[in-house]
Amino acid sequence: MATSTSLGRTHEVDLPGGRIRYHDTGEGPPVVFIHGLLVNADLWRKVVPRIAAAGYRCLAPDLPLGSHEIPVPAADLTPPGLADLIAAFLERLDLRDVTLVANDTGGAITQVLLTRDRSRIGRVVLASVDSYEGFLPQPFTPLTWLARIPGSVRPLVESMRIRALHRLPIAFGLVTKRPVPPEIADSYLLPSRRSGAIRKDLRRVLKTLHRRYTLEAAKHFGAVDIPVLLAWAREDRLFPVSFAERLARDLPDATLTLIDDSYTFLPEDQPELLSTAILEFTRLHATP
Repeated sequence: MATSTSLGRTHEVDLPGGRIRYHDTGEGPPVVFIHGLLVNADLWRKVVPRIAAAGYRCLAPDLPLGSHEIPVPAADLTPPGLADLIAAFLERLDLRDVTLVANDTGGAITQVLLTRDRSRIGRVVLASVDSYEGFLPQPFTPLTWLARIPGSVRPLVESMRIRALHRLPIAFGLVTKRPVPPEIADSYLLPSRRSGAIRKDLRRVLKTLHRRYTLEAAKHFGAVDIPVLLAWAREDRLFPVSFAERLARDLPDATLTLIDDSYTFLPEDQPELLSTAILEFTRLHATP
C-alpha cells in the first residue's frame, strides 16, 4: 500500500471482483491519479499536494498492479477488466467530470477505458504512457512470457532485495533519472515479495499485457470527444516522443507538452513541471 502521508487519508472501497485502497485529499473538482505496473499511489506523492493546494480533490487508488496489499483473486485483471475497475471506482464514489491523470502502464489502461466508458471523465492527462505497439515496451516484454511459468515471479521480486539492482534497466533505471528513495522502493516492491496472493495477482496482470489492447483502443480514438493533454518526457527511454506525436494526431482534441530532464516517471523526476502542466490544462478546459 502507498505510505506517503501527502496523499491524504486512506480509505477502502468494494468494487466488482474485490476491494482496493485509495487516498483522498483536498476539496473541489475531482482529479484521479492512475499509476502503472509495480508501483502504487506513492508515485503521485509529490504531485498530489500541489494539485490539492490549487483547489482540487485528489484521489489516488492503489490499483492491483503488483504493489497493492489487498489481493483480488476474483477480479478481472486484463486491461479491459482493469479499465472497468477504474470506471467502477468513479461510479462507486459518484465522481463526475473527472480529470484523469495516468502514467506508464496506467496510461494504456486509461486508453482502453476511454474507448469503453468515459461518461464520468471530463479530461485526461496521459503522462508518458504505453500506447500502440509499445505495450509493454522493451525491455519489459519478456515479463509477459515469464509470468506464464509457475513460480517465476518470486525469484524476480526476491532479487530486488538488493538495492544496488534498483538502478538496472529491468527495475527503475529506465524510468527515473534519479534514484527512487528506499522507503518508496519498499512501498513498491515489498507487497509482492511478502505475499503469494499478490504475486498471483501480478502474474495474472502480466500474462495479459499485450499491444493488441492498445492497438484496438487506438482504432476508436476518433470518437474520444474530450480534451487530452499529452505530457511527455522529452528524454523518455521507453516511449519515444514519436509515440506522443502519433497520439496527438489520432486523438481529436489533444495537446502535446514536452517536459525536460525526466524519464518515464514524470511524477518522480519532474513533479513541479508536471503539476504546472496539469493545472494549466484543467483550468483551460474547466467545465463552465
